[in-house]
Amino acid sequence: MRPNKYLAFSLLLMLGCTNEQLFTRSSTNKAPAVDKAVASPTGEVSQVWVADGGRGSYKNPILYADYSDPDVCRVGEDYYMTSSSFNAVPGLQILHSKDLVNWNLIGYALDRLPPYDHFAKPQHGNGVWAPAIRYHEGEFYIYWGDPDFGIYMVKTKDPAGRWEKPVLVKEGKGLIDSCPFWDDDGQAYLVHGWAGSRAGIKSILTLNRMNPEGTEVLDEGVLVFDGHDSHPTVEGPKMHKRNDYYYIFAPAGGVSTGWQLVLRSKNVYGPYEEKIVMDQGNTPVNGPHQGAWVDTPNGKEDWFVHFQDVEAYGRIVHLQPMQWKNDWPVIGEDLDRDGKGQPVMTHRKPAVGKNHPISTPKESDEFDDHKLGLQWQWHANPKATWAFLNPAKGQLRLFTDQLPESYKNFWDVPNLLLQKFPAETFTATTKLKFTPNEKLQNERTGLIVMGDSYAHISLVSKTDGLYLAYTKGEKAEKGTPDKEELLGKLNGNEVYFRVKVDKGGICQFSYSENGAQFKEVGTPLTAMPGKWIGAKVGVFAVRQDKINDSGFADYDWFRITP
Repeated sequence: MRPNKYLAFSLLLMLGCTNEQLFTRSSTNKAPAVDKAVASPTGEVSQVWVADGGRGSYKNPILYADYSDPDVCRVGEDYYMTSSSFNAVPGLQILHSKDLVNWNLIGYALDRLPPYDHFAKPQHGNGVWAPAIRYHEGEFYIYWGDPDFGIYMVKTKDPAGRWEKPVLVKEGKGLIDSCPFWDDDGQAYLVHGWAGSRAGIKSILTLNRMNPEGTEVLDEGVLVFDGHDSHPTVEGPKMHKRNDYYYIFAPAGGVSTGWQLVLRSKNVYGPYEEKIVMDQGNTPVNGPHQGAWVDTPNGKEDWFVHFQDVEAYGRIVHLQPMQWKNDWPVIGEDLDRDGKGQPVMTHRKPAVGKNHPISTPKESDEFDDHKLGLQWQWHANPKATWAFLNPAKGQLRLFTDQLPESYKNFWDVPNLLLQKFPAETFTATTKLKFTPNEKLQNERTGLIVMGDSYAHISLVSKTDGLYLAYTKGEKAEKGTPDKEELLGKLNGNEVYFRVKVDKGGICQFSYSENGAQFKEVGTPLTAMPGKWIGAKVGVFAVRQDKINDSGFADYDWFRITP
C-alpha cells in the first residue's frame, strides 16, 4: 500500500524533525519533504479566502474567483450555480451550496465544447456566454449563447452527474445571454441579448416562444426592450414571474461600469416598465450586476447573486440581500430609501433554517485520485494524450505536446492545464520531475500564470541536460514574441516551482532544488486578464518537434497556500 502523504508528513512533525530531516527521512517514499509553506493543506477549506465569517455572518465576495455571469436556482434546500466558462474545458461549471455563502464545485455540464473541431484550438473569449440554470418538471436545464453558433441547451436529472448532449435551440450569430421561462400555462419562452460584434445590433432584448420541451424556438422573436436611450449594453436577461408580473432582471451600462436593471410587465411581451434597483453607490464594488434572484426554502427571504469585475482576478461573486417594495426588488442596502440599493460588504447569512459547515471550491491537488480535481480546465478541447493520472504513485503525468504550426506565443497553446485565481493574494507551489526524450531538444514543462500578459518558469531540454528558464510574454493576443531568460543548468531533473501572487496581481516566480530554499527569478509579472476572463495559474508541457514518443513531466502535487 502506498504511504499516505498527509499521514507521513504529520508523523514526522510529531517526531520533531527539521525541514532538512524531513527531506532525508522521506527520500524513499512519497511523503512530501518540504518546509511549512509547501506542506499539503490539512483540509478541504481554502487557506486564502473564506467568505463565511462565523457567528451567522459573511463577507463579500462569497467567491473571490472568476465565476463570471453567475446564475443560481434553488431546488428544495439546495442551491446550484453555473457561470460563463468561455473557451475553457470542461465548461459550464456546477457549484452547490446549502446557504448561498459556502460553495463547492461538484461538476461540469460540458466535457467538450461544440463544434468539437472548432474548439480543438484556443478560441479566446468565445464559447459559453452568460448561461442560465433552471429546474423544470424534475430536470435541470442550462441555456447559453455561443456568439458564433447560437443558443444551446443541456439538461440532466442529476446536476452532479452526467449531462445530456447539447441541443442547438436557436442557430445564428450574435445570439447571447439566453434564459428560459415556463409560464403557468406551460408555454415556454426564451429571452436573450445580442452581441454587436457578430449581429451588428446590441442593447436590445428579444423574446421567443419555445416548444414545451425547450429544445427549439417556434418564431422569429419579438423585441421586448430597447436600451439604447437610457440603458446601453443591456444584456444578460433573467426572466421570472411574481404576483402576476413578468420580470426581466438585466444588467446594463457595461461590465465594469454598469448597474442592475429590472423590467416588469403584466404581459409577457410588454410594454415593460424599467427601474434601476442597484448600482455602485458609495462602495468599492464597481459595475455590480448580472446574476440571480433566489429565495430561501421557507420563502421568507430573497437574495441576489452577482459579479464584480476586478480585472486580473476576473469577475468575482457577491451576495446581496433583496427586498420587495411595491412589487419592485431593491437589491443591497437602500440607505436613502429611494428604491435603489448599493452592495453590502458584510451581512448576516441567509436564514435557511440550519447552520452548514464552511466549504470552498477545491484549489490544491495531490493527484492521488483517478480524476483531476474539478478546479482544473484546459484552454481547448483536450486530446487524450495530454495528461494521465497515476493514482498508484500519486502523480499527474503531462506528455509534451507539439506546439501549433501557427505558434507565436503561449496564447496559441491549447494544452495549458489551468485554474482560476482563488484570492487577491496566494502562493502556488508544485513539485515535478521531467523526463524529456533524449532525441529531442527544447521540450519544456513548467508553472505558468496565463493572461494577455503572462509568465512561466520552466525546465527546457538541451543537448547537455535540463536548464531552468524564466519567460515573459506581453500583449499575447497581438502575437508578441516571448522574452526568455536562461537561469542555468539544473542538477538532476526534479524541481519545485512557485509563484507568489500579491495585491494588484503582482506575481513573483521562484524555484527550489530541495524544497526548502526558494530563489526568486526575473522581474515580477503584473497579471492581466485574458479575453473576458481573469488570469489563471497552472502547468504545461510542450515541444517544438514531431516525434512518436514524447517526453513527459510527473507532477507530484499542486498546492495553494497563503
